[in-house]
Amino acid sequence: MTAPDPSANHWRTSSFSGNNGTCVEVAALPDGHIAVRNSKHRDDGTILFTHAELNTWISSIKTGEFDDLTS
Repeated sequence: MTAPDPSANHWRTSSFSGNNGTCVEVAALPDGHIAVRNSKHRDDGTILFTHAELNTWISSIKTGEFDDLTS
């Protein structure tokens, strides 16, 4: 699926990200998907999630499911 023009969306970052610019940004799209992109490389593309997919992804991160990929 191709995302609509991401520049037309309201992107936001977590309040926990600080001011160093190393964070992901998210935007709710008109079609109901949620777009996620790297705040340092905005032009490199976005990942699209449904609400259910994003909830599953976040839950998996919180439980440490992907911790082995960061070491």
